[in-house]
Amino acid sequence: MGHLSANNDALVLRVRRLVGQLQAVERALVGGEDCTKTLHLAAAVRGALNGLIDELIEAHMKEHVAAPQLSQEEREAGAEALLAAIRRYAK
Repeated sequence: MGHLSANNDALVLRVRRLVGQLQAVERALVGGEDCTKTLHLAAAVRGALNGLIDELIEAHMKEHVAAPQLSQEEREAGAEALLAAIRRYAK
């Protein structure tokens, strides 16, 4: 499942932006910022994380479910793994 390495740099940059956004939430909480501002910062983190997860799901689907060279067994295994991840994500 190392197919993410092709897009690894972009994904790492997204994660680093997420870390920065989380640090901004922490600073807002420690600094006693207005709750509305803090809520907006937290919502931005959630949106960014959802975007990252969407990219990971899409990459998995393309590589492990929809790729034309896969056998039926490989497709089924990829689909099961994807469904398990989506179930965890949806909780």
